[in-house]
Amino acid sequence: MSNLNRRNFIGKASAFSATALLASLSQPVWARNLQAALKEAEAFSPLELASEEDFWYYIQQSFTVSSGIINLNNGGVSPAPKTVQDAVKRYYDYCNEAPSYYMWRILDQGREPLRKNLAKIAGCSPEEIAINRNSSEGLETVIFGLQLKAGDEVVVCKYDYPNMINAWKQREIRDGIKLVWVDLDLPSEDENYFVNKYVSAITSKTKVVHITHVINWNGQIVPVKKIANEAHKKGLEVIVDGAHSFAQFDFKIPDLDADYFATSLHKWLYAPIGSGLLYIRKEKIKNIFPMFATDNPLKDDIRKFESLGTRPFFIEQAITKAVEFHEMIGSERKEKRLFYLKNYWMEKVKNIPKVKLQTSLKPEWGCAIGFVGIEGRQAGELDSFLLDKYKVHTVGIVWEELNGIRVTPNVYTTTKNLDVLVEGITAFAKS
Repeated sequence: MSNLNRRNFIGKASAFSATALLASLSQPVWARNLQAALKEAEAFSPLELASEEDFWYYIQQSFTVSSGIINLNNGGVSPAPKTVQDAVKRYYDYCNEAPSYYMWRILDQGREPLRKNLAKIAGCSPEEIAINRNSSEGLETVIFGLQLKAGDEVVVCKYDYPNMINAWKQREIRDGIKLVWVDLDLPSEDENYFVNKYVSAITSKTKVVHITHVINWNGQIVPVKKIANEAHKKGLEVIVDGAHSFAQFDFKIPDLDADYFATSLHKWLYAPIGSGLLYIRKEKIKNIFPMFATDNPLKDDIRKFESLGTRPFFIEQAITKAVEFHEMIGSERKEKRLFYLKNYWMEKVKNIPKVKLQTSLKPEWGCAIGFVGIEGRQAGELDSFLLDKYKVHTVGIVWEELNGIRVTPNVYTTTKNLDVLVEGITAFAKS
């Protein structure tokens, strides 16, 4: 964006803010400024806006992030914006005024509208969406609910999330199924490589293919649809772990051709901590046993997966505010910004001696998450160095062939934050 356009952006935003001030004195300043910035942003494409720090500054003000630490581990769990935090507190207070009344007769009535809102983002029918607590719960509901028998084979990957690996291993011990392991050389930008790896693991005994959409360790995007298409040609079930893909970049769940998909909404949707979503293709619902018993475990109703008993309704209902915040920013704007931030720091460190990047710089193969290691050094050393010397919080990872730190910026992250990260990596690599 040119300097003229930047001045124009700020000027128009200020003018709009003055108007908004007169129109809505009850709004907090950060909200009025954000409203102004969003109005002005309509004139720019998501790609142009990705590097516009003035605009994203106003987004940052929607969060209550600490000024004493630079949080670059949003991949674990993301902070929620103020509107979501306030909703959780408000609904919690309601519950405590008369719990059985407000939980069961008031807040519980908000689940169906919420289901519709989540289905809109997901691009599917509300009758295919169950609301739960996280990706692990959703995926394990399917893993333990599938009707498999001894000798049936399941294709899994060594880079799948540990909870899913352990769940499949438990079925292996309990039911005598066989796990067939796919190993990958990451990162990769070869679609055929991924497809061939999974297809070559399929045998006449294979019943299920489990695919991680975005590998949590290094942010590798896997070509799920291509793999799923090949699996379906052989009549197999396809489970997709979407913990890190949903709301990080723009796609619709049915586009993946998955039979089952689960995600954690407290990651890239910025919903309250402890909220998740399970998608099951409509015709598959009747075949899956729920994790928690219901009146008819094989009925054709997605709601059978929500029989969790008493749970924190205040968390569930505040998800609506996260949906509103996501739609306010826009999926494509968010995706372009997150990809810009990932490449911003990676481009600055990629040519430093001993630095080894293990995430693609291309948008079809990586979005927000980046991975970097230093030759001859351990992941924990770099992680501790950045936190102790620069107050930069990442996460050290040693898994299979990966040895380094995972870096996950977010929409509230500034390029100044990432400059500190770059300075720290540079100093460590030279030490």
